[in-house]
Amino acid sequence: MKTALNRFSLTLAASLLSATVLAGNAHAQDEGLVVYNAQHESLGREWIDAFTKETGIKVTMRQGSDMQFANQIIQEGDASPADVFLTENSPAMTLVDGAGLFAPVEKQTLDQVPEQYRPADGMWTGIAARTTVFAYDKTKLTEDKLPKSLLDLADPAWKGRWGAAPAGADFQAIAAALLQLKGEDATKAWLKGLKDNATPYKGNSVAMKAVNAGEVEGAVIYHYYWFGDQAKTGENSKNVGMHYFKNQDPGAFVSVSGGGVLKSTQHMKEAQAFLKFVTGKAGQAVLKNGTSYEYAIGKDAPSNDKLTPLADLNAPKVEASTLDSKKVVELMTAAGLI
Repeated sequence: MKTALNRFSLTLAASLLSATVLAGNAHAQDEGLVVYNAQHESLGREWIDAFTKETGIKVTMRQGSDMQFANQIIQEGDASPADVFLTENSPAMTLVDGAGLFAPVEKQTLDQVPEQYRPADGMWTGIAARTTVFAYDKTKLTEDKLPKSLLDLADPAWKGRWGAAPAGADFQAIAAALLQLKGEDATKAWLKGLKDNATPYKGNSVAMKAVNAGEVEGAVIYHYYWFGDQAKTGENSKNVGMHYFKNQDPGAFVSVSGGGVLKSTQHMKEAQAFLKFVTGKAGQAVLKNGTSYEYAIGKDAPSNDKLTPLADLNAPKVEASTLDSKKVVELMTAAGLI
C-alpha cells in the first residue's frame, strides 16, 4: 500500500512539475518578443506599437536605464530573457558587445544606417541620435556672454553659474566623448572644474528646470528636453535658450542611441525584423513625426522639422563604439562626481 502511495505521490509531483514548466514556457511565449528598452519609454512604446501594427508580432517592453540593463544582460548571459536591447547612448552597447553577447546585425539593416552611426563590427547599430547643448537663461545671458567651448565651463569664472546631471548615462557619454577627443589629462581637468563650478542635478530635465527658474545661468543637457517641453506647455523652458557649440567642439558631441539583438534569443527572425523596422523608413518616421524630438539617423531619413539639421551642428568626429564608459566612471568617481 505504501509503495503504491509513494508511486502515486511521485507521479503527481512529476505531473505538477511538468505543468509548472509548461506554464512557464507558455508565459514566456505569451510575452512574444522581449525588448529591454533603455530609451525613453514613450519612444520605445511608439516603435513597438508601430512594429506590432505592421507585422502582428507581439512585443513585451521592459523599461530601464542604459547601464542597468547592460550590466543585467551581462549577468544573465545566455539565459537572458531579452531578445533586443535598445539604449539612449552607445557606451552600454559597447559593454554588451565586449562581453560577446550580441548576434551580428543583418546586412539589410546595417545598409539602412550610415557608417558613422554604427560600429565597424556590425554587432549593433545606431537607431537615433541627440546632441549636447548649453541651455541658458535668456534673462541673464546674451550670446556674447555664452561659453565658446564646453571646456570653458571649467574656468573659475563659471563657478556656481551652471549645472549638469553627472550621475546619469547621458552625461557620462558626454564625458566619454571628451576623453576620446582630448585625452585623459584634459578630461581630468574638466571634471575637476565640473566638481568645483557646477551644481549637480538628478537628470537633464531637472537641470533645465533649474535654469528656467533662475537657480543657475546654464546647464549642459541634450537638446530634446527643451524641444519636448516647448511642444507641451513650455512652462519649464520659457526662459531657456539653447546654445550649440559647433566648431567640432567636444560640446557639440552627437550621442548615438543603439540597438542590438542578443545572440541567445529564441526569436532571432523576429528580433532582427524589429531592428530592421526601427532603422527603416517607418521606424525613423516615428522620430520625425513623434514626440521624442531625437534625430533620425537612417539613410535619407528626415528628422523633425523643428530641429537644427545634424549636418549643421558641425559635431566632432567620435567613434561611438569605442567610448570608454568604464574609464569615465573611474575618472568621475576619483573627481567625487559619482
